[in-house]
Amino acid sequence: MLHPRDVEGAHEGGADRLLVLDDVESGGLSAEPALVSAVCKETDLPVRAMLRLNDSYTTTGGELTRLLGLGQQYLGVGATGVAFGFLDSDLNVDTDVSEHLVDALDVPWTFHRAVDASLETDLAWRRLAQLPRLDSVLSAGSSRGLEAGHDELTDRAAADPAVARLLMAGGGLQGEHVPWLVRAGVRQFQVATSVRPGGSWKSHVEGGHVRAWRMLLDDASDRAAGRPTG
Repeated sequence: MLHPRDVEGAHEGGADRLLVLDDVESGGLSAEPALVSAVCKETDLPVRAMLRLNDSYTTTGGELTRLLGLGQQYLGVGATGVAFGFLDSDLNVDTDVSEHLVDALDVPWTFHRAVDASLETDLAWRRLAQLPRLDSVLSAGSSRGLEAGHDELTDRAAADPAVARLLMAGGGLQGEHVPWLVRAGVRQFQVATSVRPGGSWKSHVEGGHVRAWRMLLDDASDRAAGRPTG
């Protein structure tokens, strides 16, 4: 969500959860608390807010203090969780920073895309599995997006139910990716620009686009479970 006007389309189409962020050209940065507040006032869906102050996957002590303050403000205006993803100097999941934020904020959260930039993906997923209150990991399987990482991501989810449970597939998601990911056990997806006319962040979320994804995901889930479709 970049604007409160995005909420209506998300509601109409059947979205499950909203993420509020700013500066998508930098991969998504923290929004002003006023935007998070405005979005929360328009919806009863769970809202998460991005905690990220620069366009890298690292942070500093000074930034960490600011991030914590922002997180507290977001929760104070109605957000139900946060999203962030940080790597350490070895390009592995920064468990110290993650645990510091989670311990202080004590809400469900999403590890956001940094896993795709980690040096050792297997180690990254092992570290993520040990972090408290984590319920989703946004990943495309590659820093180049799902077009490049779909096969690896699908295989990883199929091989490990813990990964499938946490994985939120996103980053260039296409309709043809969905059946394979669902059969591998994935049930969380981020649709991003695909629910905006023209695939542009400058357009507001369109209810019909969201509904098309909702129907595709529900149909794939029914087929994977052996339930009648149509």
